[in-house]
Amino acid sequence: MKAVHLDHVNLRIPENRVDEAVTFYRDTLGFSLEDLDAYRAGNRPIFSVRLSATSIIHLSPSESFESPEAQNFDHVAIVVEDDIDAVKAELRDADIDIERESRPKGATGTAPAVYVRDPFGYRLELK
Repeated sequence: MKAVHLDHVNLRIPENRVDEAVTFYRDTLGFSLEDLDAYRAGNRPIFSVRLSATSIIHLSPSESFESPEAQNFDHVAIVVEDDIDAVKAELRDADIDIERESRPKGATGTAPAVYVRDPFGYRLELK
């Protein structure tokens, strides 16, 4: 078996905080959303954050949400086209705390990255 790329990640979020997800992922980070209207109409149990043509994050609102800090989850790494200094400036302008900066090695090699938390405690590596 040979994998080609990561297709999606499915993250649970609190059912009553969907608007915060929209604000963070769409309005702050600038990613497009898919199926939000279908979710709100009760036609789909999830909606998605489109990262690229080949990868998405499914957001699954749940009454039984538990913060990821108490679970076996560390982070999702997202490769962005923007220069890391531009990413840091955009995050600062949006009052998003940068937890740390590093040059981790990942699937696309070593590159500068910053780590932030979404409103639900998930750590995102923006690389």
